[in-house]
Amino acid sequence: MEWWVVLGSFILALLLVLASGFPIAFGFLMVDLLGVLFFMGPMGLQQMTLQVFSSLATFSLTPIPLFILMGELMFHSGIANNTIDVIDKWLGRLPGRLSLLAAGTGVLFAALSGSTLANTAMLGTVLLPEMKRRGYHTSMTVGPIIGVGGLAMLIPPSSLAVVLASIGHISVSKILVGGVIPGLLLGVLISIYIIARCWINPSLAPRYDVARSTLREKIAGTVKYVLPLGFIIFMVLGLMLLGIATPTEAASSGTLATLLVTFIYKRLTWKMIKASVIGTLEISIMVLMIVAASNTFSSLLAFTGATRGLLGVVESLNVSPLVILICMQLVVFVMGTFMETISIMMICIPIFMPIVKMLGFDPVWFGVLMLINFETGFITPPFGMLLFVMKGVASEISIKEICYAAAPFIVIELVAMAMIIAWPQLVLWLPGLLG
Repeated sequence: MEWWVVLGSFILALLLVLASGFPIAFGFLMVDLLGVLFFMGPMGLQQMTLQVFSSLATFSLTPIPLFILMGELMFHSGIANNTIDVIDKWLGRLPGRLSLLAAGTGVLFAALSGSTLANTAMLGTVLLPEMKRRGYHTSMTVGPIIGVGGLAMLIPPSSLAVVLASIGHISVSKILVGGVIPGLLLGVLISIYIIARCWINPSLAPRYDVARSTLREKIAGTVKYVLPLGFIIFMVLGLMLLGIATPTEAASSGTLATLLVTFIYKRLTWKMIKASVIGTLEISIMVLMIVAASNTFSSLLAFTGATRGLLGVVESLNVSPLVILICMQLVVFVMGTFMETISIMMICIPIFMPIVKMLGFDPVWFGVLMLINFETGFITPPFGMLLFVMKGVASEISIKEICYAAAPFIVIELVAMAMIIAWPQLVLWLPGLLG
C-alpha cells in the first residue's frame, strides 16, 4: 500500500473519531489498535502493549501530574487573588489601568497555575465586574483577559509543554525554559497595545480617581502577597535555570512550595487538598493516556513507511525550509480554529517532528512556536476554547462581541511568532544556559 494512502487513512480515521465525540485518548488508542491489527496482525498487539508501557515508563513524564497539582492547589486555595490589589496600586494612573492589571496578573498567574482555562476564568471572575463598573469597553475587558489567559500554555509550569516534549522527544527542561522569554514578550506586546489603544481612544477605558497609596504600603503589600508567589516561581524556574534541579525535581519543589505558602496563608484544608488531588488524577490519567496513544501512532507511521515517504516528498521539494515551516504553522493555525489543542498535537507532532529534524530546525525552538500557535488557536473563532470560557464568566456579553475583542490579540500572537522566527535566540538563549 502506498505511504500516502496509509497516512491519509490514519488522519481520516482520527478526524472521524474526533468528530464522533468519542473521548480523545480512547479514540486515538482505538485507531492505533485497528492500525496495528491491519498492518501487523495479532502479533502486533504484543508490540503495541510494549510500546504503550515504554512510552509511559519514562522519568520525563513525572512533572505532568506535579505541575497539574500545583495549578489545582493554586486555583482551589485562591491565594493568588490577593496579589491583584497589590499590582493595581503600583500601576497608578496609566491609560487602561484595569486592562494592564489583567495583563500583569495574567503573566504572574500563568507562572503559578499552568492552566489556561483556570487562568482565564480566575481573571474574568475577579476583574470583569470592576471593569464594567468603571465603564470599560468590551475590547478592553474581555480582550486583554483572553489575550493573556493563554500564556499559561507557554510559561512554566506548563503541563502541555511537557506533553509536547514527550510526544516530540524534546528536552523537557529546555522547552519549559524556552517558553519564558516568548511568554514575557507576549505580555509586553499586549501591554503596549493596551496603552497605545487607550491613549488614542481614552473612552475605551475611562480614567477614574483612585486612593493614593504610600510607597511603604506598596512595598508592604508586595512583601506580604507577591514575594511568596515569587518564591514558588523560583522553586520551579529558578532551580532549573541554576542547574540545581531537573524538571521533575523542580516540579516537586514547586508543589511543596505551593503547599507551604497555602499553609502560611491558612488556606490549606482537607477539602481543598481532596478537590486538588481528584482534579489532578482526572487530568493526569487522560493526559498520560494521550501521550501513550500518540507515541504508538508515531511508531505505527514509522513501521508502515508513511514517515519515510513523507520525508522523501519534503526533501524533493525545491523550496526554502522557511516556506515549509510556515506551511506547517498554517496547518496548525487552521486546525486550531475547529479542533482541540491536544488533538492537533497528537496528529501533527508525530508527522512534523521528523521533518523538523531533517530540515535542521532546533526542536526546542519549533516546540515553542507550536505552543504559541496552540495558544492562538485557543482564542481564535469559531471554536477557541477561551472564547467559551469567557462566555461562561460573562454570560451577558455575546459571543460575537467576545470574538471581536479577541481579534487584536490574535494578531499580537502572530506578530510574536514572526519575531521568534526572525530571532530564534528569543527562545534558545535561556535553554542554552542549561548546557
